[in-house]
Amino acid sequence: MYHILVVDDEKTIRESLKIYLEEEGYRVTLCENGRQALKEMQRQEVHLILLDVMMPEMDGMEAARSRP
Repeated sequence: MYHILVVDDEKTIRESLKIYLEEEGYRVTLCENGRQALKEMQRQEVHLILLDVMMPEMDGMEAARSRP
């Protein structure tokens, strides 16, 4: 089963994507910001990341340039 990491500071967007993706058979993990996403990527294998660009703490562009 493929694992998708959804990273967005807006809870309604995260939850909506999770519902849709799980209905399609994906395993989904939600994160509120880039820092959480990097920590999550260290904990488990992720196949795809849906990453918002504008977020507090660490934005999507900074997170994409970082390595877990």
